[in-house]
Amino acid sequence: MTSSTATDWRKQIYELNPCSSATHWLRTMPDAMTAWATCERGDWMLWLLGKLSGPPGSDSRKQLVLIACDCAELAWQCQRTGETKSQKAIAVARSWASGDSNITLSDVMRAASAAADAAADDAADDAAYAAAATAYAAADAAATAVDAAATAAYAAAGAAAYAAYAAADADADAADAAYADADTATAYATAYAAYAAAADAARTETLRQCANIVRVHCPGPPEL
Repeated sequence: MTSSTATDWRKQIYELNPCSSATHWLRTMPDAMTAWATCERGDWMLWLLGKLSGPPGSDSRKQLVLIACDCAELAWQCQRTGETKSQKAIAVARSWASGDSNITLSDVMRAASAAADAAADDAADDAAYAAAATAYAAADAAATAVDAAATAAYAAAGAAAYAAYAAADADADAADAAYADADTATAYATAYAAYAAAADAARTETLRQCANIVRVHCPGPPEL
């Protein structure tokens, strides 16, 4: 980011229309470097990089795609099926972003389309959704094109959240106790709150991991 005043750097980000949560958080930051160094929302950071990474299909977007690949791969550890379309989409996008002359943007988009189809077939398959979003980040071909890289991180976080919720819900003893309780509604609400808390914690942790991945590639904030 440029060496402008604290008010100026925030204003420049506000002009890009960040979400309200990010806007409120930015108001607590003393300067751009502190904001970048302490942010725990990798999806916010990828969104900003996506806004500033140049035109669709350009070489300037390749670093963004590599970062999104690393973030999207976090979803694989939570993948619930043997589906490989998401892995292929990431591999193709990574090859393009790494400069493989044998891989074209058309190849990237075909792999992305296959991953998107897989995600549509299984609404809970965040791994495929994350892969598709990563590939779309290369060519800006999605409806929410500039947000595609951020979506890759958020989808990975969604996969982690779902896995954590499912793991908590799989506690048969807790579930049986809830339904055996005389006040079933209260017991169910308590159990649900525990499942939701586990999911929220997993989502938060995955987005924090994504933020750290972004900083490995981009130690400092981007130029506005």
